[in-house]
Amino acid sequence: MTRPKPIEARVSLIINATPEEVFSAFIEPKQLVRFWLAATSGKLSIGKTVLWEFKVPGATVETTATKLRLGRAIAWKWSDGTAVNIELEYLDKGTAITVINSGFQGSPTQKIESALNATQGFSYVLADLKTLLESGKSSHIVKDKARLIELRN
Repeated sequence: MTRPKPIEARVSLIINATPEEVFSAFIEPKQLVRFWLAATSGKLSIGKTVLWEFKVPGATVETTATKLRLGRAIAWKWSDGTAVNIELEYLDKGTAITVINSGFQGSPTQKIESALNATQGFSYVLADLKTLLESGKSSHIVKDKARLIELRN
């Protein structure tokens, strides 16, 4: 009998920027707040826990980097028990980025719901990052989604 595959969120996109530029955008606080976060207590570094404040009011998480390979890979654990792995690959004069969010807790239905929400969220994050790195300006997709969540709650 085969075991069921763990439920995970997986999002991929090509961004017309170098792998080092994409890597930097997820590590550097000044970049993170341009497309994804409202605030961060510091730069990601292995074993150091930083507090990330998302654009949705009240949404925060402690983030601890577990892998930082310049231009290749980034991984971290969140205080909710989930893990995020980002793979970067130079491809066709750009960067193929894949984000995998795993470790969802709860019943099978809750895990599926969490994975669907994470897939949607990381799709917005990557779209906003793509716009920022390719045009120099955020499209505010993440900010607008956060506003919608706030207005509906």
